[in-house]
Amino acid sequence: MSSGTLWAVVLVAALGCYALKLAGLSVPAAWVERPWVTRVVEFVPAALLAALIAVQVATTGPELVVDGRLAGLAVAALALALRAPFIVVLVLAGATGALVHVLTG
Repeated sequence: MSSGTLWAVVLVAALGCYALKLAGLSVPAAWVERPWVTRVVEFVPAALLAALIAVQVATTGPELVVDGRLAGLAVAALALALRAPFIVVLVLAGATGALVHVLTG
């Protein structure tokens, strides 16, 4: 991709983001204050974070992979379900991922 094309893509994306922000500010308050809209908006950050985690854990480039990252995520989810302190969750997930890496590598 040439430098000019890259800058064009960046500028179009910036204009698109600005237009989307402007559209969001132009929505009447009555539409935004509806209960179902409020419920949906409350779940958007969690859904985006879950999608980001899924992509980071289960992919390498364009390929799906199952490795120590997925095992670490499973252990972290279990530790969170058991209400372990966050630092314990991090240590357990990291140790599990490392152990799987060592055993399979």
